[in-house]
Amino acid sequence: MSELNGIMVALITPFNDDRTKIDEGRLQAHIEHLIKAGVHGLVPGGSTGEFTVLSTAERKQLTELCLKFAAGRVPVVVGTGSTSSAEAIELSAHAGQAGAASVMVVPPFYDPVDLEQLHELLAEIHAVSKLPIMYYNIPGASGLTLSPRNLPAFPSLNDKITAFNGWDSLTFYGLAAGCPGGVWGAANFIPELAVELYEAVSVKGDLKRGRELWTKAFPICKFLESHNYCGAVKTGVELIGQPTGGLRKPFSLLKPELQAELKQLLQNAGVKTI
Repeated sequence: MSELNGIMVALITPFNDDRTKIDEGRLQAHIEHLIKAGVHGLVPGGSTGEFTVLSTAERKQLTELCLKFAAGRVPVVVGTGSTSSAEAIELSAHAGQAGAASVMVVPPFYDPVDLEQLHELLAEIHAVSKLPIMYYNIPGASGLTLSPRNLPAFPSLNDKITAFNGWDSLTFYGLAAGCPGGVWGAANFIPELAVELYEAVSVKGDLKRGRELWTKAFPICKFLESHNYCGAVKTGVELIGQPTGGLRKPFSLLKPELQAELKQLLQNAGVKTI
């Protein structure tokens, strides 16, 4: 995983207006915008991409479209986690065949697995995909915490672990502590600011400039985490002028008063809104 670094966008999944299908045109336009802004990678099919409301066929379609539109310019890390091990393995095999750089795997959620079961699942995924695995360590959703003291349960890893930050409001601190990058949902609509932060902190080691940029980004990140995250991120994308199709039920874009609050935060950060 050492080849992955920088701002990896936890990608939204744009739908058509009635949300019956993935909107290919909107997805392509969004990916072009992100790559033009300088992001370093795409992570479709994760929580921010509403994977829980996508069918298996749609998840495969999303993978293929993202790889097609990225066209080798940035790596694509495909979210393949599922409550079903069979589905996770099927999606991971497909990602490997399609040309993904890696798979991102959240463990089965709702009913937590133990470490032995997790090891077995990850081994099967690696065997069928032939890809590095980005393990999505999100205890609040999965009920399983993978901490350093658990790592002896995975003896084949040795020194092959690279840690990325995946919590928006900790992005600055993760980069400052030495993470090579972060998987960041807010980068869907503040990609330029996200890339500038990474360049300042991780490339130039300019923490002073990094703090100045973080002062702009942090209120936005905090806002996202204080509301329905996917709804807030898609609302942010809408506010910069890119239609998303909204969210599949039971979720939705933010209500008008919250949209106005997010719009003000974006304007405070110097982000152009509609």
